[in-house]
Amino acid sequence: MRRLGALVLALLLAATLAGPARAGDPRWVFYSKDKTYYTSPWFQGAHRIMVPFGCTTAPYYSPDPRCKHDRGFHHGMDIAMPCGTPLYTRVRVRVVSNDSLGPAYGDNPVLLRNRKKHFDLVIGHTRKVYVREGEMVPKGTLFARANDRGAPDGCHLHFEQRSVGRGLSTAVWPRALLKLTPRKKT
Repeated sequence: MRRLGALVLALLLAATLAGPARAGDPRWVFYSKDKTYYTSPWFQGAHRIMVPFGCTTAPYYSPDPRCKHDRGFHHGMDIAMPCGTPLYTRVRVRVVSNDSLGPAYGDNPVLLRNRKKHFDLVIGHTRKVYVREGEMVPKGTLFARANDRGAPDGCHLHFEQRSVGRGLSTAVWPRALLKLTPRKKT
């Protein structure tokens, strides 16, 4: 009985000390100096930004004339999170065909549209998707889970905000749409 108690105590202590940074995917590489953990109504938990929107040192992007020092341009925001992290709709959205999205978004990306708020939201590297093309999805609905498909640097989600029905060239900084909020220290 004493051994069982000691084992339970050791497991609880290890879980407490591990924290989100130590429990992360060993493949994660952060191309941002931002060490803040953010919450969002779009996903469960608090997570760090791996690759921010805009010019980046991440090696996956071809040099872009908008960027200095031969850096590439990232049209979305990659947020590191464990595989299986639940994703929720923040507002009412319609699921749109993902046929126009290439393999860089993984094999199961989600394209959500809200005409009233004037956005399309591409979410790359999703796993199990619980909604179907054409479906109108109410706010707060669990619609998918995070994955690492098509992501060489571990489990994360790619969030990309575009103009309604438009392409990659209309992508803008998705931070406001995601309602990223720094996690309060406890």
